[in-house]
Amino acid sequence: MITIRKSTKQDLETMLAIYAYARKVMVENGNPNQWAQNNWPPEDLLKQDTAEGISYVCLNEGRVVGTFVFIVGKDIEPTYRVIEDGAWFDDSPYGVIHRIASDGTVKGLGEFCINWCLERCGHHMRIDTHPDNKAMQRLMEKCGFTRCGIIHVTEDPYPRIAYEKIP
Repeated sequence: MITIRKSTKQDLETMLAIYAYARKVMVENGNPNQWAQNNWPPEDLLKQDTAEGISYVCLNEGRVVGTFVFIVGKDIEPTYRVIEDGAWFDDSPYGVIHRIASDGTVKGLGEFCINWCLERCGHHMRIDTHPDNKAMQRLMEKCGFTRCGIIHVTEDPYPRIAYEKIP
């Protein structure tokens, strides 16, 4: 059974290994620019996310198999303030997931995490992904998200496809 809890300092090494695996899989699947070029996410950011209480880990039978950041609020993502080639549906408070990754051992973990987050944010959520991340784009469609436009992030020059799901 999969469970989710906030990450702790003790999870850091496992989280780093999960992200290293995710970068490798991304490169192997035609997405070399999203995280691999700049070794994203950096260790300091993972420590900060954990300290702020916005970092989570997924456990399967007590073993950490995935990780992500989840935040809920109004206008919480600065990079979402400007959206090109489209518009957000709603400006009410929303949840956002960032840096979702798994170690590849549990099928359907991404969908499980997204559904877990949806339950905690009133089913209004936004997420973005790199244009080369076809796996995440398929997951967004499967989970009922709608493409809303393009946003830009600060960590690299590549645009991101922005998705939203409203109740």
